[in-house]
Amino acid sequence: MGDFFTGRALIHLNSMKGRCQRILEMYCMNKGWCPDFSPSSLRLGFITIRHHQLLSLLRPGLWISRLSGLCAQPRPRPMANSSSSWELPLVAVCQVTSTPDKQQNFKTCAELVREAARLGACLAFLPEAFDYIARDSAESLRLSEPLSGNLLGEYTQLARECGIWLSLGGFHERGQDWEQTQKIYNCHVLLNSKGSIVATYRKTHLCDIEIPGQEPMRESNSTLPGPSLESPVSTPAGKIGLAVCYDMRFPELSLALAQAGAEILTYPSAFGSVTGPAHWEVLLRARAIETQCYVVAAAQCGRHHEKRASYGHSMVVDPWGTVVARCSEGPGLCLARIDLNFLQKLRQHLPVFQHRRPDLYGNLGHPQS
Repeated sequence: MGDFFTGRALIHLNSMKGRCQRILEMYCMNKGWCPDFSPSSLRLGFITIRHHQLLSLLRPGLWISRLSGLCAQPRPRPMANSSSSWELPLVAVCQVTSTPDKQQNFKTCAELVREAARLGACLAFLPEAFDYIARDSAESLRLSEPLSGNLLGEYTQLARECGIWLSLGGFHERGQDWEQTQKIYNCHVLLNSKGSIVATYRKTHLCDIEIPGQEPMRESNSTLPGPSLESPVSTPAGKIGLAVCYDMRFPELSLALAQAGAEILTYPSAFGSVTGPAHWEVLLRARAIETQCYVVAAAQCGRHHEKRASYGHSMVVDPWGTVVARCSEGPGLCLARIDLNFLQKLRQHLPVFQHRRPDLYGNLGHPQS
């Protein structure tokens, strides 16, 4: 952890000019800081401030890696927030590169979770396959564990130790039918800050796809589809609707969760190198806009082994469709504050759920004939 913050952090100032810039400069100088206001920095739209100074200015959108941090200035939204940002719950989105080494994966995830807790996050999100990414189906089955196994026990202890809720976004679960089926579930597990399991959702849409230029996926070779959705769960950040990766391609699921009361939708993922650039952000922003929910998407990144790599770009999207936090390249985390007052105001001003016509498209989820 000693070298977790190295280099410098960057605060994006593209939209901060004139008076706002002078105010920031005066604030920094009053603190005794020495920010870089050089013309080259300003032309690039950045002011550089060392990492320990940045923590005093912690805002939504902070991206933390082993190399640097980026705090993105959100685009203007149609309604100003009435709540002070310091009063809003802070969530952390963790980005990792899982391998077949379960203990090393846990060490990496635990480091990020502890850092999230230290920064004040009430909830940390881990991506799909946070436990491991195997080289083939046989290895995936061999490495799998039940929810009562040792690995999940380590995460329950971690949640208690840090006093933080954990969204474990895709655990390779040996279910109660393991002996009969010899297949597993892709299980999204939600732990509270005492380490108790408060919800489990087993991925309902399995990823069986063949995209040119990307490693074929045949999830059903080793995994069973879950039988049902999980009702949204109340957390310190808001009511969370659970999903996993490929589920984001099915708006029916997100709409069902929103209608059941979800305020935050979460899509822990391991998107590929072809579908990622084309669809990742578009789908996440679409799910946020159409449900008027926050969307939190923790992602796998980089090369897991010789057979597989993931796109990364973990992010948080607000109900207006604005990306308010985003991870860059490599393992790390980004932070965002959840403003439920903004969400409620948006739903009042743009009441799309009151305008729906289920009499016209109530069976939209049925296959085409």
